[in-house]
Amino acid sequence: MPTKAKIQLMFLVLLQPLLEIFRIEVLYNLFQIKIPKLRERTMPATIEWAGGIGGHVRMIDQTKLPTELEIIDCKTIEEIWDAIKQLKVRGAPAIGIAAGMGVVVGIKDSAAQDFESFEKEVHQASDYLATSRPTAVNLFWALERMKRVAAASSELQIPEIKERLLKEAIDILEEDKRLCRRIGEAGAALLADGQGVLTHCNAGGLATGEYGTALAVIFMAHEQGKKLKVYADETRPLLQGARLTSWELMQAGVDCTLICDSAAAEVMKEGRVQAVVVGADRIAANGDVANKIGTYMLSILAKEHDIPFYVAAPHSTFDLNIASGDDIPIEERPSEEITEGFGRRTAPEGVKTYSPAFDVTPAKYIKAIITDRGVLYPPYEEKIRRVIGAAQE
Repeated sequence: MPTKAKIQLMFLVLLQPLLEIFRIEVLYNLFQIKIPKLRERTMPATIEWAGGIGGHVRMIDQTKLPTELEIIDCKTIEEIWDAIKQLKVRGAPAIGIAAGMGVVVGIKDSAAQDFESFEKEVHQASDYLATSRPTAVNLFWALERMKRVAAASSELQIPEIKERLLKEAIDILEEDKRLCRRIGEAGAALLADGQGVLTHCNAGGLATGEYGTALAVIFMAHEQGKKLKVYADETRPLLQGARLTSWELMQAGVDCTLICDSAAAEVMKEGRVQAVVVGADRIAANGDVANKIGTYMLSILAKEHDIPFYVAAPHSTFDLNIASGDDIPIEERPSEEITEGFGRRTAPEGVKTYSPAFDVTPAKYIKAIITDRGVLYPPYEEKIRRVIGAAQE
């Protein structure tokens, strides 16, 4: 039997962590120090899986923001394809998450009796989803990941493979949340208290599993107590900056000013901006970056005004099979998005349009690429091969 002294000692050992917490809180209260907290979400999940293997995909319909927060349920693979194509879900990481879950939606009711027939259905579902949008590499990365899981499951029964595919799709979502946090932590150190920061399009929680890429850097700096003044480009023609980025920043309590895309040069000239942070849809092996149309223009303006231009992206957005930005396929959007966006005609009937959804920023204009594996500085090619290549293995 333990002695009374030993019992008291054991009690104190168990109580020590609670005493330490109490001591810290007393010190914080004594000196009026605010205990830092992670940003609390004030909106539903951007995208999630609802239910078990017989479930479906639930997401925010981003075409309705900011005037209406509508949650939609996608129960067929065709609805997932349409959601990606119509930008109900958008942003490279979120598109990848939707694609992984879309494969599960496509095969969950499969009646295949043998592995070969089932694997063929997995490939058919993947190939179909791959036709939705061509530029964001996360889409194809996620689909290949789902196909590899299926291929490695040939010894299992079909119901077990379905469960494994569902787990993989959910893992893609959860991993993205963690990667975005790391991007925020790595990038926040590059921003100083009181700086003006310009961003383009939307690279926040709406474009990812939760926290964002470019906006993760801003959110993390904000949580660290840095007072930033963020300028958000409206981002023509679908106004992702106006509708989505400004909404997210305001939800998080970040000082945000919306500007027209064409005002960026003047804002830089007036000394209001000390850093530019954008996301990416695909990054080539040499560091060239494809992002929302207008990004290339910003990089040139930033260089002219001696302002650091940063790109924030997870390792899954790098495409080491593409040597340079010249080889990145660029999606062209329907002319109606320019001539009658949001249902109102703003151009003459019959006018010709050219509407690339993305442009490519050469690596020479990029000060650093902020990743979940740290901050990469030029020259990029060797670092991308070593750091990102290892992460993708």
